[in-house]
Amino acid sequence: MSILMLLFHSDFAKSQANRVLVDALTPRGDVEVIDMYALYPSGEIDLDAEVARLIAAERLILQFPVNWYAPPPLVQAWQNSVLTRMFYIHAQDEGERIRGLPLLVAATAGNTPDAYAPEGMNLFSLKELHKPLHSTAHRCAMTWSDPFLVYGANRSTPEVLAEAGLRYAARVADWASGPR
Repeated sequence: MSILMLLFHSDFAKSQANRVLVDALTPRGDVEVIDMYALYPSGEIDLDAEVARLIAAERLILQFPVNWYAPPPLVQAWQNSVLTRMFYIHAQDEGERIRGLPLLVAATAGNTPDAYAPEGMNLFSLKELHKPLHSTAHRCAMTWSDPFLVYGANRSTPEVLAEAGLRYAARVADWASGPR
């Protein structure tokens, strides 16, 4: 099994929540973590390398902190370059090769679940805010899974974050054992 995790965190070295999530998957041995901001600090993405990575993967995790109700900008840049090439320019040679690729979004948010509700300060749930990613997965014929979400990421105690790491490891194990 080959799980590709594309980590989109602009300052991963200072992250607590995303670090715990990455570390929770390290014992698996089948997760390749690519720190996209470390790899592409200028935002210029190596299309050949990223297409090859996707084609080789058996499962894909996009992990990131939520910034202003959305994934970090490099996620959009990656979609615009990599997925546009794979599905609009080389659909038969590349895009078709990842048809059915299981996709899991793992996102951390600084606020509470109550803030992400119709009556909360953010008006929408994180699941609703991730609908563009769901639509993209659908358009690219990837298999969407309900996102793994961590709230209060920058306010949580180490114990709460450790629990989130355990839940993440269990969720990924369950997801990885499912059908492709």
